[in-house]
Amino acid sequence: MAKTIYVLNGPNLNLLGTREPEKYGRATLADVEELCRDAGKRFGLAIEFRQSNHEGAIVEWIQEAAREQALGVVLNPAGYTTTSVAILDAILAVKIPVIEVHITNIHARESRRRRLRARHQRARRDDRRREELSPWRAGPSPGDRPDAG
Repeated sequence: MAKTIYVLNGPNLNLLGTREPEKYGRATLADVEELCRDAGKRFGLAIEFRQSNHEGAIVEWIQEAAREQALGVVLNPAGYTTTSVAILDAILAVKIPVIEVHITNIHARESRRRRLRARHQRARRDDRRREELSPWRAGPSPGDRPDAG
């Protein structure tokens, strides 16, 4: 069985390509999924790609990834980045790596969206997510965390 990475996408990312393309680009979520699946194939990884506008679904998927012993999670929490204690608690509760990515520079966004998090790793464009899969291509054990230490 292939090693699995969960790629989880938060609210409104289903509108990529049509929502504020000057800010978020013209690539659709289907384009992002294709990039991630192509990268997964190159690295010998299975990709579980999902999107939800519902906070609870994202929490359940993070927990599912841990139960299924996924290698890790690549997460774009989108609008939940600065507001979801539940998603943060789920990340802290699991013993698998979670890498947070974003399409835009969240530190340059309006002040109400700014937040510092020690584990934050940002991506400038949505296609960068495929590069985020590279830490797992060599296959760390399910308990390894890239932020440990």
